[in-house]
Amino acid sequence: MVKSKIINRAKKTLSTEVREIQSLSKIFNDNFYKAVILLSKVKGRVIVTGIGKSAHIGNKISATLTSTGTPSYFIHATEASHGDLGGIRKNDCIFAISNSGETSELNDIINYSKRFDIPLVSISSNKNSLLNKNSTIGIIYKKPIEACPLNLAPTSSTTVSLVIGDCIAMSLLELKGFKSNQFKNFHPGGNLGKDLKKISEIMHTGQSLPLAKEMDKMNKTLITMTKRSFGCIGVISKSKKLLGIITDGDLRKKMNNKLFNLKASDLMTQNPTTGDKNMLVGEALNLMNSKKITNLFICEKNIPIGIIHIHDLLRLSS
Repeated sequence: MVKSKIINRAKKTLSTEVREIQSLSKIFNDNFYKAVILLSKVKGRVIVTGIGKSAHIGNKISATLTSTGTPSYFIHATEASHGDLGGIRKNDCIFAISNSGETSELNDIINYSKRFDIPLVSISSNKNSLLNKNSTIGIIYKKPIEACPLNLAPTSSTTVSLVIGDCIAMSLLELKGFKSNQFKNFHPGGNLGKDLKKISEIMHTGQSLPLAKEMDKMNKTLITMTKRSFGCIGVISKSKKLLGIITDGDLRKKMNNKLFNLKASDLMTQNPTTGDKNMLVGEALNLMNSKKITNLFICEKNIPIGIIHIHDLLRLSS
């Protein structure tokens, strides 16, 4: 009985919040467009503010903006009234979040924006609120039904605010042409930074490459393959272009007394999957998983310049 109540409440919470998120499509209008354009032209920082649960959401939105090319800083609305207003500069823009739009703690920051002519973008559910009326641009969403069974605890409303913030951040990212290499610069630590490394930074090169010429006998090829320890060997032409690949699996399938008399080209699998040195680690890992391969030769004009093993990638992602 208790189990069914818990599961049902969880399902009701999910369905309520999903329904409220889906209603947001109506906010993508001229005001939303103008807000994004205004934020894209800010020469200083986007100062995100809020109170209570909206403050927690604001903190996350500010972090997302900063990490995707729009410098931002969060100031708690209460702290703003006790000195933190001094952190807001003339070339900044204030981004205020309040479900009701009538949060009294926002009054000082609203007045500050008016006094010093600092643009104010707001998110709220009340077009007649003090916050919306005093905003340069206000984004209004339909007042949501909270997922709380008492319709009191901020649940759907905070989720909606967070989604709107993400929509704005991603619109700004695309508008500014923010690139993956810039994202990497802002995320040097953690799995995101690791996945955004270029293959050229981690690939094995030079004498480490397991390569054999197409006319090499398999006894010589096997010695090279064993020394390099990748579980494979690339077969190249006289012009050093990659023709094929021989793996441990290929050897097991064709193991017999005549193996050592064969040429490398006799056993190779032609036209193997290859990568580019500018691929990101995340891209390479996806490619290798989709092709179900454990090694990837990195080529320039089909000439091998490096190789990576899937373990190289998994070590980075761990």
